[in-house]
Amino acid sequence: MFSSFGSSMFGGGVPGFGMPMNNKFEEYFRCYPVSMMPDMIRKDDANYGGKIFLPPSALQKLTMLHIRYPILFELKNEQQDITTHSGVLEFIAEEGRCYIPQWMMNTLQLQPGSLVKINNCDLELGKFVKIEPQSVDFLDISDPKAVLENVLRKFSTLTVNDVIEINYNDSVYGIKVLEVKPESSGHGICVVETDLETDFAPPVGYVEPEYKPKSVTPMDQKPINPSSVNRGAGAATMAKSINYAQIVSDASNGSSKYGGLGQKLSGKKIETPASSSKAYKVEDLDPDAPPVPLTLPDNQLFFGFPVVLPTQEELDEDVNEKQKQAKAFGGTGQSLRQSKKRKDKNTTYPALKNHERSPDVIEID
Repeated sequence: MFSSFGSSMFGGGVPGFGMPMNNKFEEYFRCYPVSMMPDMIRKDDANYGGKIFLPPSALQKLTMLHIRYPILFELKNEQQDITTHSGVLEFIAEEGRCYIPQWMMNTLQLQPGSLVKINNCDLELGKFVKIEPQSVDFLDISDPKAVLENVLRKFSTLTVNDVIEINYNDSVYGIKVLEVKPESSGHGICVVETDLETDFAPPVGYVEPEYKPKSVTPMDQKPINPSSVNRGAGAATMAKSINYAQIVSDASNGSSKYGGLGQKLSGKKIETPASSSKAYKVEDLDPDAPPVPLTLPDNQLFFGFPVVLPTQEELDEDVNEKQKQAKAFGGTGQSLRQSKKRKDKNTTYPALKNHERSPDVIEID
């Protein structure tokens, strides 16, 4: 963008001298976070990106150099020997100052007003990046790939060990860059106009859930075999658990759960029928007794009535009936049109005498 302009206008050197100029941009600036920019030019969205603000004088120097687009910079804290990379958003900062995102200041361990060394650099186009979310809250994002693709549009570079910040749904998520490809001495890549493959590492604090096989508890009671239950013996544990025999007995005696006591007009006391304390069993019930309504407690179900198995005589009758039905259709069929058989088995017959064609017209006198 600026390379052709600088080379054509200045001829690759300072006007009037003809000596080649060094194409290395290297300056020291007082760095401040984006939040400390003047209100007229402040852009809060730039705080969640990877681009910085430089003064207009930096643009003048860059136009005089043979700089390849996109313009990328290396930011270095010489006291701590920490380096990162960035792009440039605008040249609107005050002279001697630069404004950088807050996450970049944390990465470089800089305080507002600290000196930072900025020089231009060339980075290869990135092909792969592995990132690590710094909180398990990142898993709440329904489509992290689409969110990351949209966020990386605000970045020009990615550097190993950088902890970038993204803003999504009014929440700030920290993401650390673990690995980039292709590898270089600066441990950074350019992410402008390139196809970038992304791999996610487990978030910090994430614990893989342990697999617990489903425990199968053995049955305490053996399943009931209906063939072992005698006729009239009734049902098994289900009927006993709900006291089915007592329910049928109370219904047969006319007792009701809500049957209160009446009063006589004469005022005499009504004799209450003596309640029978006899314990009934299912075997004592009449198999032909009509069914009675079951009033069971809450959260309790009943799935059956006393088992009544057929006798051997009924089984034999059922088999005989099926055999009779099978024999009812065991006859031979007859054709609706029967062929008549000739009694004379002689196959030679005299030829017809008259084979002349009948006349077309018959005249009658």
